[in-house]
Amino acid sequence: MKKKMIIPIFISHQGCPNDCVFCNQKRITGVKDVFDERQIRHHIESYLEGFKGDKTVEIAFFGGSFTGIHPEIQKQYLKLATEYIRKYQLDGIRLSTRPDYIDEDILKLLSYYPVKAIELGVQSLDPEVLEASQRNHTAEDVYKAVHYIKNTSIELGLQMMIGLPKDTLIKSLQTAKKIIALKPHTTRIYPTIIMKDTELENMYHQGTYEPLSLDEGIEWTSQILPLFYEAGITVLRVGLQASEEVDLGKGIVAGPYHPAFRQLVEEKMLHEFILKVYEDNGEKPLVVYANQRIYQSLIGHKRKYLNDIKKQGLPIQFKRANGERCSLLLESEGRKLNDIPIPKYLRSFEKHSSSE
Repeated sequence: MKKKMIIPIFISHQGCPNDCVFCNQKRITGVKDVFDERQIRHHIESYLEGFKGDKTVEIAFFGGSFTGIHPEIQKQYLKLATEYIRKYQLDGIRLSTRPDYIDEDILKLLSYYPVKAIELGVQSLDPEVLEASQRNHTAEDVYKAVHYIKNTSIELGLQMMIGLPKDTLIKSLQTAKKIIALKPHTTRIYPTIIMKDTELENMYHQGTYEPLSLDEGIEWTSQILPLFYEAGITVLRVGLQASEEVDLGKGIVAGPYHPAFRQLVEEKMLHEFILKVYEDNGEKPLVVYANQRIYQSLIGHKRKYLNDIKKQGLPIQFKRANGERCSLLLESEGRKLNDIPIPKYLRSFEKHSSSE
């Protein structure tokens, strides 16, 4: 299978006159000025340097709400991307936008170009959270946009955020379940981070908003992420991408940010599974064999979970096994626990634990 490569073109805050409380897209994308054609060409060509057709490549418009840009400017972006897609036989165009910036006329315009996927920034499907976050669209707008997109051949992606103002774990779980019911091809899960120069920063300093801690963000996401895995929905990203701008002390004021956030979440998921196996097995001694990558995830970042098990005095051992198969071998008192059902998210753990 070919490796996948995204050529990201950040359009900053273009196309989105709305200011959600959490948003400072110029910091999130690292883009402070709009790309011009020369810059975009240089950007695309730098990614395609030495390209031999050995990867699946998409050109992606991220940052602002692409379909909110003036149609003529949209065409300029799309025509330029299409030129490279045809020249190099790339996979297509991916773009992100707001749910209330999708209708039949917009999709008709996009249909003239090789647009493969549209990702909607849903963020939440709870009315109180949407209002408190100043999204200025409703859950019904999401359902309408999904309906329109599903009447085309374009792939659907639905992004969500956790820990927004007025959010709770129960509300985030409900949003995840509602997104799954809409059957998107992909999703992204972002914990809410307080960026500099946002309304959320003002709320934080005024004491009207408290972000999730890193541990809380990991805990919430560890309950949400398996739902998507079990539903067979591809999770493209968990957490903000690390960059020079997006880091504590720079673009970030507070919140559950970590450059390896997804890895920390999946280590937590794996740990919870092991503890459940131990409890379901009558708390008898348990030996877990795993290849090197899974072994590292078992012991946890900075040996967190290995140390926790030792502190609790639990008779659980982690041992390295030969081979690279993504599997866990469980033994208790010399007996293999072959009847333990391995969750779908753990069967694909090795793939995800090393990704974004």
